[in-house]
Amino acid sequence: MTTKKTLKPRGFTLVELLVVIAIIGVLVGLLLPAVQAAREAARRMSCSNNFKQIGLGMHNYHSAYNQLPIQGTGTRASGGNRWWADKDDGNLHRLSFLVGITPFIEQQALWEQLSNPMLGRTDGSTTNNPGGTIPWPALGPTPAQVQYIPWATELPGYRCPSDPGTGLPSLGRTNYAACLGDSIVQSASGFIDVRGERGTAYETNEYYSTRTRASARGTFVSLKSMRFRDILDGLANTIAAGEIATDLGDKDKRTSFPQAAGTVLSESVIRDNPSVCQDDPTPLVDPARPQFWHSDTPIDSSIRARGFRWADAMPAFSSCFTILPPNRESCTYAPDSNNRAAWTSGTYGVTSRHQGGAHVLMGDGAVKFVTDSIEAGDSRAGMVYYDKTSGPQSPGSQSPYGLWGSLGTRASREVISEEF
Repeated sequence: MTTKKTLKPRGFTLVELLVVIAIIGVLVGLLLPAVQAAREAARRMSCSNNFKQIGLGMHNYHSAYNQLPIQGTGTRASGGNRWWADKDDGNLHRLSFLVGITPFIEQQALWEQLSNPMLGRTDGSTTNNPGGTIPWPALGPTPAQVQYIPWATELPGYRCPSDPGTGLPSLGRTNYAACLGDSIVQSASGFIDVRGERGTAYETNEYYSTRTRASARGTFVSLKSMRFRDILDGLANTIAAGEIATDLGDKDKRTSFPQAAGTVLSESVIRDNPSVCQDDPTPLVDPARPQFWHSDTPIDSSIRARGFRWADAMPAFSSCFTILPPNRESCTYAPDSNNRAAWTSGTYGVTSRHQGGAHVLMGDGAVKFVTDSIEAGDSRAGMVYYDKTSGPQSPGSQSPYGLWGSLGTRASREVISEEF
């Protein structure tokens, strides 16, 4: 009599299990970059759509008021009206173009808060003034006031999904900035007499208006009403706004500003060489990590950083220039006694968290992606300004920054003969 043997089911050996795990790991490693690329493509598309909506808001604003929203508008305050001051009873004409278009981008509720006196503070206090028992004024205080709820409000339509920046020390962030052209001269002060700051010998309408007209060559001019008819180069050939990356506190040279900028001690130094922060012998830029400032370079750690205030018209926060090509450094100069420099004037360019370039909004509403390698002329050539009576820096000259600079100027009569 024979006895049948029962065969036990055979399991995986340790070697077989390790092989299977290794194969799965290889497949995940192969698929992960593709998944990440697909996610970034979706974020980039969403970013482009946000910019498109801003463009439509600008055009609808122009249709309603026969002008573009002003970059640098608002109300005066009691006492001094210096643009770098902080006031609770007025905003010193510091409001950006992004404030004006809120009713045209489905933010009517926010505009109602802005355009009327209101009570309320971000800290919830009902006793501290103003905003506690005394209402904030219509159009709010200066945009640095953290207790004013609208200024601390983050608007998804003003944010690029690829930019992870969030939270304090910033207020409501923006990744989209008005294009002021190819010269930083007079970019912060603009037509300063609107703020009522006249009183000294040079603070007159004639002094500022003549100098601003010479150097402010972009679609937007600080404190000045602009219209589509002013863009003589054509809306399709002129950048109206550019994308900007916001600061993450990591000393990124595109988004943070040196507090003591080596030999860069005045605006005129940058005016005559936009690449001076890169050339400085200190050095300011870290040679081992060229995308960042050197570890020894002190950075202004307050809320003065790129894109930190969507409502603030100061160039550091919501403006850009077509001087240095996309994703180059934000070159500023050492602050003066009023600590104005590192947030009012500098080569604040077009930057992004996307790979290889950044978006721009053209005057006709089209959104285009500009690569870092766009033809940008001589990055060490001096900028155009009023007091230069001859040569390539004199008023009316073509942009020294090639195709990139030409796209940023509204009426320099350059012919755009190539795709970008």
